[in-house]
Amino acid sequence: MNYVIAPPVPTSLPVLGDTLRFPIRRVFCIGRNYAEHAKEMSAPVESGRPMFFCKPADAVVADGKDVPYPTLTNELHHEVEMVLALGAGGRDVPVEHAAALVWGVGVGLDLTRRDLQAQAKAKGHPWDVAKAFDHSAPVSALRPVAGALPGPDTELRLTVNGAMRQHAPLGEMIHDVPHILAALSTLFELQPGDLVFTGTPAGVAALERGDHVRAELAGYAELDCRIV
Repeated sequence: MNYVIAPPVPTSLPVLGDTLRFPIRRVFCIGRNYAEHAKEMSAPVESGRPMFFCKPADAVVADGKDVPYPTLTNELHHEVEMVLALGAGGRDVPVEHAAALVWGVGVGLDLTRRDLQAQAKAKGHPWDVAKAFDHSAPVSALRPVAGALPGPDTELRLTVNGAMRQHAPLGEMIHDVPHILAALSTLFELQPGDLVFTGTPAGVAALERGDHVRAELAGYAELDCRIV
């Protein structure tokens, strides 16, 4: 097929133990999925329908590359999250079948221009400029799991310059992986190549230029990057 301009290079992530890469189609995120994080953001803790938002696929930063500090903010915040990579999709997926959609897992950062998010919230505006900006989604190499998800005791951790900022077991998620995917599939037809960020625990805070960030999904994935 011919195009009037050169098509963009597909965004992809490395796969642990393999030379093949995982192509990214879309990036979905869930908000307020850890009660203590919701509280620190002065947001209600809701156990009903999950709240979702999106990032563009080309917001993903792969291979541990440096992350440029974004424009028009003085409050770039880190949010460490388990990331799901889908190898299968569907619409209206039953909860009991949802885990089988997951091809692999990684760990990522939902970077947020917190001051712009606060302004958007105050005016009832969308969060896109606060969440979906360039380089806002660094993600580790993926570990294939074939639907065998990390257990509730698996620890999610983030350090900045060696100091612990965030840590919590996955069991603290309000909505677990099957319920996240089942709910998301009622809003979008999920497809292979979709990534799903699963929420962040308490401890979000500001990053500065020069900071070294290390994120871990214990036993599964690690991400090291630098804010420049």
